[in-house]
Amino acid sequence: MTRRKIDWKVLLFFLVYTYALAGIGALLGGSFDIKTLNAPPLAPPAWLFPVAWTILYTLMAIAAYLVFVSNDLDRGPALRLYLLQVAINALWSFVFFRLEWRLFAFFWLLLLIAVVVLTMVAFRKINRTAFRLLIPYLVWLLFAAYLNLGYYLLNR
Repeated sequence: MTRRKIDWKVLLFFLVYTYALAGIGALLGGSFDIKTLNAPPLAPPAWLFPVAWTILYTLMAIAAYLVFVSNDLDRGPALRLYLLQVAINALWSFVFFRLEWRLFAFFWLLLLIAVVVLTMVAFRKINRTAFRLLIPYLVWLLFAAYLNLGYYLLNR
């Protein structure tokens, strides 16, 4: 098995795209202070969210990069799913924090989870490592769905 040289421009594209949408999502979310809400059990401290998301966004971008450089014929549809789920992710902050539509945000998160699962299925057919890199993201989203629903139920 030969080692491939890293295409830094492509990797940088996926990192910039992913982080840029994350930044847009943060801006759209505004400056809402989550500590003003009653938190569900198991809610982590606020400082953990940016740490976790930074790690997850990095893993996501690397996964997309691996699919892109595979040159697989099915990489186009798989990468479109990836780009879509990152955009859906960015809009969740707007719905949850800015609009304060917590129940709608929960269903938006379920949509995101569904698109991430579809992305993972597509990635798995192309590159198993890319698929595995998205597993922590899916687990975090499932936890986020629990938190989202908990915040809705405790703060209606």
